[in-house]
Amino acid sequence: MTVPPSSRETLLAPPSPGDFIDLPESFGTRFMLVVDTEEEFDWDAPFDRESRAVTITDAMERGQAYFAAAGVRPLYVTDYPVIDDPVAGPMLARWVAQGQADVGAHCHPWVNPPHVEEVNAFNSFAGNLPEALERAKIAALHDRLTEVIGKPPLAFRAGRYGVGPNSGAILRDLGFRVDSSIRGRFDYAAQHGPDFSGLPLRPYRAGPDGGLIELPLSTAFVGGLHALGDRLPGVARGRGLATGLLARAGLLQRVPLTPEGIDARDAGRAIDRLLADGLRLLMFSFHSPTLAPGHTPYVRTQADLDAFYGWWDRIFSHLARRGVMPAGLEDVLAAVDGAG
Repeated sequence: MTVPPSSRETLLAPPSPGDFIDLPESFGTRFMLVVDTEEEFDWDAPFDRESRAVTITDAMERGQAYFAAAGVRPLYVTDYPVIDDPVAGPMLARWVAQGQADVGAHCHPWVNPPHVEEVNAFNSFAGNLPEALERAKIAALHDRLTEVIGKPPLAFRAGRYGVGPNSGAILRDLGFRVDSSIRGRFDYAAQHGPDFSGLPLRPYRAGPDGGLIELPLSTAFVGGLHALGDRLPGVARGRGLATGLLARAGLLQRVPLTPEGIDARDAGRAIDRLLADGLRLLMFSFHSPTLAPGHTPYVRTQADLDAFYGWWDRIFSHLARRGVMPAGLEDVLAAVDGAG
């Protein structure tokens, strides 16, 4: 009988029951914000090594001030063009030194040295690259982050969530403690990417020897048929006539915790569903270029940007009413270490 792989062998496999992390009661129920901090590029254009501009540092300063005022310590998972930028890199280092934020790694392989592979959709997922090349790219990013921030990054998120069969061992060998690349209830196989549809939302130990803490992105199924979400084909791919009809009828809707393309009311329903399911660490995320108009599909105008901040106002109020408090990376690491 063939034994299925576990997350100890590859991050793409589900954890064993004993790998789930039971956070201590003292941790309470918390939420964490992870910002995919990356260069600005045209999301509809082919991948381009020369598209690596970072022009929104003023907008990032405004965003950081907003989140700090709300008592939130974001984790900025940062890619090579941003940390290598003469303005953005020192800005992130200052936030870390002031204790206002944490900085992790975020690998966009097409703009991350060494530049040896063909630039195409398949290779935009670092986990599809040969092991030696994936390792070299993540190591180069790790070293540049260490140089600019002043300490090595502990957290990682794959660009495009592109982990592969070798990613866990690479992260373990480079000293990372946390991965947050798993996006349960999503399937990117049609784009040459990973299929996360069967993976859980709870934190668990992963990678060789269980040396990584996996913090999956949070996504809920809401609606009268929410319990069927994980069992209906096509829902994880976000397409299909039946999927659209169910969502429009309010019977089954997939709602990730992000302001990008998600209405605040739906996000509130998703929070309530995740809490009802017993999830004690909610993971929110968005892309840093969304902090300025014109760089992502989600914020094209100043009105869109105002709505972006209004979304967070509503979500923070909802979380406070539900007794869900913010957590930074250090809080989560301390809680996991305390869990044994």
